[in-house]
This record gives sequence, structure tokens and C-alpha cells, in this order.
Amino acid sequence: MEKYSVLFLLIFLAGCSLWESKPARYSTEGYFQQGEALLAKGEYKEAGKAWEKVLEAYVSPQMNMLAELKIAEAHYLAKEYAEAAAAYEDFLKRHPQERRTPDIMFQLGMSYYQQRLPQDRDQTATYNALVTFQSLERNFPNSNKVAAAKQKIAVLRTEMADHEFYVGKFYFKTKKYSSAISRFEQLLQSYPEYPDQGKIYFYLGRAFFKVDNTKKGVETFNTLSKKYPNSPYVAKASKYLPDNN
Repeated sequence: MEKYSVLFLLIFLAGCSLWESKPARYSTEGYFQQGEALLAKGEYKEAGKAWEKVLEAYVSPQMNMLAELKIAEAHYLAKEYAEAAAAYEDFLKRHPQERRTPDIMFQLGMSYYQQRLPQDRDQTATYNALVTFQSLERNFPNSNKVAAAKQKIAVLRTEMADHEFYVGKFYFKTKKYSSAISRFEQLLQSYPEYPDQGKIYFYLGRAFFKVDNTKKGVETFNTLSKKYPNSPYVAKASKYLPDNN
């Protein structure tokens, strides 16, 4: 009898050991809730992993859509903006008729917006953010995200213009005056709302003088003084007029 009792005890203990070594198992809903809890604690990467398990299970299209959006949100909150942008882009491609498209487009735009670089660096992220917000404004004019999108558009257009001016000035400094003229003229045409138009006219006028187009140089400086009489560049321009040389 004692032999059987010892055998039973060994089997029982072995069973307990196996039970304790197994990781906790979650249902799909459990993984989703686990992701929410981790997100609330700021554990964004772990939250994303939980929602990845929801995708792997594929219980329903609706559940997967929610998990996809949550994964994108986790990337964004973790400041993994490139990954967030890719996730939001993939979602919009897979679900073009989704009713939350305006909100998702706004988040996509913000994912690009957070990747912006200074004016002397590549402006791809700035351009992508601008295009995304403009598309949101154009295609969903009644969305409650449009007002915020317009604010971002104003900022992004100024930054794009800053970059264009930087490139034009670089051409001017490196004596590529024809390229500078082309860049400054395009800048005036594309960004009429740019807040510092005076400096564009100033360098454009100087570039015309550099290529011996005195007529265009004088016309440009005259436009500067008429349109922006209070600009500090008016006095600077007067020094380059033929009568002052």
C-alpha cells in the first residue's frame, strides 16, 4: 500500500511541476485586453506583441482591424514614427472604405510630421506629411480633423518654402545664378503666403544682376520696395541698384 501511495505522490508532484512550467494562455480577447493594459502602463512594444498574437489568431476581420490600428498606435506612442507610418499606410490600403479613414489619415500625417528634418536636410517626411494632410482636407472636408490638418499644412508649407529658399541661396553662393533664379521664381509662385517674401525678391534681384540682366534686377527690386516697403531688404537692395554703384 505504501508503494502505491509513494507512486501516486510522485505522479501528482510531476503533474504539478508540468502545470507550473506552462506559460499562461490567453484567448484572443485576452491578448487584446493584455495589449490595452500594457499600453496604459507605457509598455508599447510589449503591447504591440500582444496585438500581433491577435492577428495571428485571426478570429474575425473586425478584431484584426482593431489590432492593426492598435499596433500602429503602439509604434507611434513608442516614437517609432517610421513604423507607425508604414502600419497606417498598410491599413488604409487594406481597408479603403473604413469609416475611420479621416482619423487614420490624420495619424498617418502626424507619423510623417514627427520625422521632419531641418531645412538643410532631406524633406521627404515633410513633403509626405503635407500631401497627407492636404489629401485629408480635400477628400474629407467635413471631418473634425480638418481644422488641425490645416494648421499643420500652414507649418509644413512654410518649412517647404524655407527649404526651397535654402537651396536657392546655396545656388547663389556657389555662383550658379541661373539655377538660383529658377528656384527663387518657383518659390514666389508656389508659396505666395510665405511670410518673408522680401528676402526672396532681394536674392532674386541680385541673381539677375549677376547674370547681367539689369532690367530684371531693377524690376525685381522695385517690386520689393512697392510690395514690402517695411522690409529690411529694401535698404539692402538699394545698394545694388546701378545709380548707387
